[in-house]
Amino acid sequence: MNFLQLQNKRFLIFGVANKKSVACQIASMLLSENAAVDLVVQNQDIADKVRKLFPEQRVFICNVEHEDDIAKLREELRKQAPAADNVLYDGLVHSIAFADYSGGIKPFHETPKKAFLQALDISCFSLVSIVRELAELLNKTASVVTVSISTTRMASENYGYMAPIKAALDSSLAFLTKSFSEFSEIRFNAVAPSLLKTSASAGIPGYADSYLFAERVIPRKRAVSTEEAAAAAVFLLSPRSSGITAQKIIVDAGMDINYFDKEVIRKNVQ
Repeated sequence: MNFLQLQNKRFLIFGVANKKSVACQIASMLLSENAAVDLVVQNQDIADKVRKLFPEQRVFICNVEHEDDIAKLREELRKQAPAADNVLYDGLVHSIAFADYSGGIKPFHETPKKAFLQALDISCFSLVSIVRELAELLNKTASVVTVSISTTRMASENYGYMAPIKAALDSSLAFLTKSFSEFSEIRFNAVAPSLLKTSASAGIPGYADSYLFAERVIPRKRAVSTEEAAAAAVFLLSPRSSGITAQKIIVDAGMDINYFDKEVIRKNVQ
């Protein structure tokens, strides 16, 4: 039974970096459902690696910091798509985030303006830029899914200034849904996992300790996997989620209900 109704649907995925990434898992799951998938990566080095993971898929290069690159991508997609399908995609995945932690983690009020604005551009505004440029390549009932975080209200020092940026990303879902509703039924949602074991997260100072703590707080005592986050995203991409839009679907295995777990308290209160 093709419950998710993804067979022969076409999807464009931004952000596959390696086999541990959420975007990679989303691509694999869509392919297992007999959907067609095109991939977009930042540069040639990443493209070479991704082509080894997905040798049969088309891989395009686009640095979303440069809007000219996104416009060039639009024209490239038009040229390379089969004429019969009119280049339409049934869904788009935005799994892109970047923050420059090279100077170490600082108190939030000491965040460098340049670093904050670059992270905002890449991690949030790039979604707006992408869907604006590619709007005519999306099916009128397409689903757009971005990757957020489970909470933007937890003031975690080691996540630095990215939580406010993810909050902006979350807010943009409502505004994109509203503006696109003028000419389509395109939906905008986010999958929002708690701490994941990915290559990108490994570069965040102190992240490993937070991940281990999350495993203790989560009721099942096991962190959320990239596969679980990807599965939620695939559902949001499917026609089965047609009634869901401008929402953030939290995938945290119940972590937010269990901060006062008695065992965690016992081990930390002397």
